[in-house]
Amino acid sequence: MEEILLFFALKYQGDFQSILKALQAKEKVSQEERREAVAKVNSKYTTIISSDYPDALKEISCPPFVLFYHGNLNILNGKCIGVIGKRVPSEYGSNITDKIVCDLVKNEYTIVSGMALGIDTLAHRSALKNKGKTVAVLGSGINYCYPKRNQDLYAQLKSNHLIISEKPGDYVPQAKDFPSRNRLIAGLSESVVVTEAEKRSGTMITVGYALDQGKDIYCIPSRIGDPMGCNLLIQQGAKLVLTVNDIIED
Repeated sequence: MEEILLFFALKYQGDFQSILKALQAKEKVSQEERREAVAKVNSKYTTIISSDYPDALKEISCPPFVLFYHGNLNILNGKCIGVIGKRVPSEYGSNITDKIVCDLVKNEYTIVSGMALGIDTLAHRSALKNKGKTVAVLGSGINYCYPKRNQDLYAQLKSNHLIISEKPGDYVPQAKDFPSRNRLIAGLSESVVVTEAEKRSGTMITVGYALDQGKDIYCIPSRIGDPMGCNLLIQQGAKLVLTVNDIIED
C-alpha cells in the first residue's frame, strides 16, 4: 500500500484531492508501475500509513498521503515551534526574530518555518548560528530549492537538519502551493510565533491554520506606524511576547 500511495503522489504531484479521488475510485496500479515509482524517488519518503509518519500531521485537515524529505525525520520528535513573519522585515523585525530564535534554541525548541525570504530565512539561520535544530517546509518539490538564493541554506538543512515537502522531485511551485504548505508548518508546530507581519499576508494564512488546529499564537508587539499584523492578532487574543519566558512559562 505504501508504494501505491507513492505512485499516486508522484502521478498527481502531491495534490491531496487528486490522490484522494484516485484512492476512492480504486484506480488500478500495476506492480510494474509501483516498482517504477519507487525507482524514480531520489529523496527519502514516508507515507501516512508508515510507522515513522509524524503523528502531529495525522491530526490536521488533509494530511499529506506522502511526505518527501531530506535529513533526519526524528528531529520532529522534539519540541517544535513555528517562527514566521514578513518577507521584507524591518530592522526591528529582523533583530527580534534573531533574539527570540536564539532564546528558543537555548530552551531546546526546534524551529519550524518555510524557508521563504525574510523572517523564515532569518529564523532558520539563527537556529543554525545558535547550534539549534530547524525544519524547513517547502512549497516546491523536495529537490527544488525555492527561493534560489537560499541554495546554501537548503544544503545545510539537507545535510544536518530536515527539509520536507508533500511535492515530489523537482516540482516547480505555483502561488497556490504556498498556502497549502502553510498548513504543514502549523501542523508540525506545537505553537506559532509571529515576529512581524502585515495584516494581509501568507503569515496570516499560517496563523489561520494554526488556530483551526487549536494551536497557541504568540506575537511580538509592533511599534505604531510599523506593520500592524502582530498588534491586530494581539487585539484578537494572541499572546503578547516580551521575552521568551512568556512562551516557555505559558
